Amino acid sequence: MLIVNSFASSVTARNTVVVHRRLGEGVLDGSSSPRRHDVEIVETNRRGHATRFAHDAARRGLDVVIGYGGDGTLNEVATGIAGSDTALGVLPGGSTNVFARTIGLPNDPVVAVERLVAGIDARDFRSIGLGQVNGRYFCFHAGVGFDAAVVQAVERHGSLKRWLGHPLFISSALSTWARGYDRTRPHFSVSGDGGHLDDGYFTIVLNTNPYTYLGNRPLDLSPHAELDQRLVAITFTTLRARALVASLAGALRGGGVRPAPHLDVRTDVEHLVVAHDEPFPYQLDGDALGSTDRLEFTHVPDAVRLVFPSAG
Repeated sequence: MLIVNSFASSVTARNTVVVHRRLGEGVLDGSSSPRRHDVEIVETNRRGHATRFAHDAARRGLDVVIGYGGDGTLNEVATGIAGSDTALGVLPGGSTNVFARTIGLPNDPVVAVERLVAGIDARDFRSIGLGQVNGRYFCFHAGVGFDAAVVQAVERHGSLKRWLGHPLFISSALSTWARGYDRTRPHFSVSGDGGHLDDGYFTIVLNTNPYTYLGNRPLDLSPHAELDQRLVAITFTTLRARALVASLAGALRGGGVRPAPHLDVRTDVEHLVVAHDEPFPYQLDGDALGSTDRLEFTHVPDAVRLVFPSAG
């Protein structure tokens, strides 16, 4: 099954036709008759739609479900098939495509589908771990506090996201820092593996690295965040501009954020709780999910079988 979010930034009618056809044809290497695939195609039109499609496909025993859209679409597909024998396929269709690029896919879906088809025909399906928070899975990261407030600001201008991409994220981050998020007091506590702290302003829980991309530059927060490892949690205990800029600039240079007094970094995390008396915003895989007063994170090993693309 190919699940398409036709509203995603890089999805077009032409690309969808090309992708659908190539998935059905299988590998065309000239050495033997190509392996044909029956490919069912469906389109999403509201939040949660991809999860329902994917869950139904897994219930029917389909071999592979492919999310073709942004990272939010992929999150929904992974949530729908987690725990089943159906494998997860990935095609980049959004503005950033963090997870697709993390596993080595190019950002062009027409090029990426060639590598995906090769992975499917080679049956290169491997189990990977996912993060889970309050029962919802995430593929590469969850953001709490300031990070999620920025995503909410971007989604308020969703009609511009297709055209502006990264500039919209940068302008939203600056406006949120300046006037859209309280920088005078902590917003939550963090407890669990690694101890307890009360002064959390901004937490990122990583299942993979990088956290995101700025153009072609990965924002590398922790080399310890890998698909075969437990989670990494990084909490900022201040939103002072100098501290933020220093840490994020270091992350752009590679090797992860450097130790600093304003950072709480936890690796090999299996369980974590973020809580406060007042609700705070959160997002999963770049999809804002509102506000809550408690988030309980766990790492779920072997949560889903992933189709690994060929190296190209």
